[in-house]
Amino acid sequence: DRNTMDFNVKKLASGAGLFFTRAVQFTEEKLGQAEKTELDAHFENLMSRADCTKNWTEKIYRQTEILLQPNPSARIEEFLYEKLDRKAPSRITNGELLGQYMQDAAKEFGPGTPYGSTLIEVGECERRLGAAEREFLQTSAISFLTPLRNFLEGDWRTISKERRLLENLRLDLDACKTRLKKAKVAEAKAAVSLFVYVGKMSLLFLLFFQAEHELRVAQTEFDRQAEVTRLLLEGISSTHVNHLRCLHEFVEAQAAYYKRCHHHMQELQKELGRLPNAFALNSTHPVATAGSASEGVSSPVETDTLKIEEVQAPATGTRKAKVLYDYDAADSSELSLLADELITVYTVPGMDSDWLVGERGNQKGKVPVTYLELLS
Repeated sequence: DRNTMDFNVKKLASGAGLFFTRAVQFTEEKLGQAEKTELDAHFENLMSRADCTKNWTEKIYRQTEILLQPNPSARIEEFLYEKLDRKAPSRITNGELLGQYMQDAAKEFGPGTPYGSTLIEVGECERRLGAAEREFLQTSAISFLTPLRNFLEGDWRTISKERRLLENLRLDLDACKTRLKKAKVAEAKAAVSLFVYVGKMSLLFLLFFQAEHELRVAQTEFDRQAEVTRLLLEGISSTHVNHLRCLHEFVEAQAAYYKRCHHHMQELQKELGRLPNAFALNSTHPVATAGSASEGVSSPVETDTLKIEEVQAPATGTRKAKVLYDYDAADSSELSLLADELITVYTVPGMDSDWLVGERGNQKGKVPVTYLELLS
């Protein structure tokens, strides 16, 4: 035990001495009182490129996290589960929750009412949007976030560790150069002095040879560590290639997500166009008087009874409209649309307020108002 204690004390003293030597060398370099071994330009460029890669990867990673999960509390919870090597519980998305609320409300209001039936359709669409979002989040986390985090927590930590070791060995090397330089000066002074004892000359020669030996050892260790660090830094090119592939996968996942969302919204708009529009009826139909109650409320000409091929454009009242989304005609009375195209639209007596008659060249048919941006 005593030998172990003596060894630990010597090791501690040696470590403290090494730390002190490095601190002195570092301070003298900052004050301009000691020379510093400079790395070659290629090595400096590699380190600069690595630092740049780390900084921007970190920013992209953090912002992607915020994009995928804006709730900071949820991000902290997921981080804690990850550190505990436990799978985070599946979290319902806001869209799914909204859809559930809408469908529950429809049950209360009555699924047979215009409002209730619409809530059911919109709620189902919101749930599908939420499910698509959850799938997108999972795919993005695996294909994009995980590789970025692996670089920051794996490769970059290794690079940083080896760079710190290289810097320490560089300080040791320059400290050895300083000691050798001082030994040469002392030896030169002793060589021209007539009053130096032989014993002192021998000591000076011994110190000089020891300083030379320490310098050779330090130079070898520094060169070896510089090569290790250089190889790691050159690996940043492979990191860029890997992150490029991950970026493409992220874009594909994002494109697929938005495509699914667009499809769900198109289907919802088609479905809503087929549902009874209570607020439009209430706004266009006066309440029946007692005198006409026995006859019932006669509705205007239904859209379905309109013969589109017989409809003529009015002399005035036509407008240009830009199509916002693709639309597939449900039957022969409707006109299929392509996003961004321009068509002529107008209304005719008896047509539902949610629809217009659209013309494109010789083609004519009903088009939903929600798919259009009226220009003039």
